[in-house]
Amino acid sequence: MSRVRWAVLGASLLVVLAVVVGALLGARRTFAGFPPLFAQWLPHVGVGTPLALLVAVLVIAKGPELAARLPWRRALGLGYLTAVAWTVSLALVDGWERGFAGRLTTSDEYLHEVPGVTDVGAVLRGFTARILDYQPDSWTTHVSGHPPGALLAFVGLDRIGLSGGAWAALLCVLVGGLTAVAVPVTLKAWGHDEAAARAVLPFAVLFPGAVWIGVSADGLFAGVTACGVALLALGRPLLAGLLLGLGIFLSYGLVLVGVIALVVAWRQWRALALAALAAVAVAAAFALAGFWWLDGYHLVVERYYQGIAAERVYYYWVWANLAAALLAAGLAPIAGLASAKRSPALWLVGGALAAILFADASGLSKAEVERIWLPFTVWLTAATAFLPASRRKHWLAVQAGTALLVNHLLLTNW
Repeated sequence: MSRVRWAVLGASLLVVLAVVVGALLGARRTFAGFPPLFAQWLPHVGVGTPLALLVAVLVIAKGPELAARLPWRRALGLGYLTAVAWTVSLALVDGWERGFAGRLTTSDEYLHEVPGVTDVGAVLRGFTARILDYQPDSWTTHVSGHPPGALLAFVGLDRIGLSGGAWAALLCVLVGGLTAVAVPVTLKAWGHDEAAARAVLPFAVLFPGAVWIGVSADGLFAGVTACGVALLALGRPLLAGLLLGLGIFLSYGLVLVGVIALVVAWRQWRALALAALAAVAVAAAFALAGFWWLDGYHLVVERYYQGIAAERVYYYWVWANLAAALLAAGLAPIAGLASAKRSPALWLVGGALAAILFADASGLSKAEVERIWLPFTVWLTAATAFLPASRRKHWLAVQAGTALLVNHLLLTNW
């Protein structure tokens, strides 16, 4: 059996084992519904089903060819629009309200807190005081678990007149879709390998993690940080630093995107220094406004263990998390890694894997990593550059099939 087949078989067995062991442990010990995914078993179809199938068929049939021959900017534009269509169609499998417009309006989500934000300055100054649970004015689960930048993004959307769940969902999808552009742009600009970038583009479009980009705020986070890394590769360190600095005020865990940024900026000390300076400026602005990142982080760790995370068993999730990440990344990157050779694409994948392993070992990501780790798993698609041209359509079908099966057999929480 070839090395590729062994790698794919091993990854598939890990997913199967995670499902079986999760079922044996039961809901009381996993708190995930259908471990290793935070979902419920609910086979269903919806208005998005034919749309998702159409997008998948078109990308499989024409994606590699168009990515190879279209002018670069036109290929990127078409790739972005197709990624957005793919994400929206997957969300609509669950219906307009349940799958799209209502996703971010539940009582534990960001939009629940938006009406109460009447003074942004006061919110920032008092943000940390409301992180811990079991007090009358505690933030909702998602707001308490993230720095204030995430909440302020949705407050800003509301203030310009785009209020409600549909607009918030659209923001996540539109920004999250930029990952399909950012990964190949980084490969071309930093790796000086246009052929690899073009090969990766269809895989970045049919990313199985689009199931969770549409709709979760982590899709927004992934888009922002991926663009930050791409700008660093393009030689725009100040803009890159601003976006990456903003990223750590969207989610504490996004400090690990710094590993990928270091890979891209390795030995480019001036660019790295300018990016770091811009990121520090973002942190200083938040500090002057009243929010100190480290205070928030330490309180979030305490809040994390006030909830169901204290019941989720580490000895299961420390490896089952990897199975969840595999379902978001798909098997194509695994097949690509098994055929890898030394190249910039391999370094990008290595940076993403390092970030994932750091996050996993921390114990602060037990379950739900199919969405939480989106800012890392999107970079695993760079490994598809190593797939032989003759097998790319096959692996695109595998990627699309993974997303379609997950979305039609399970009702995901995000």
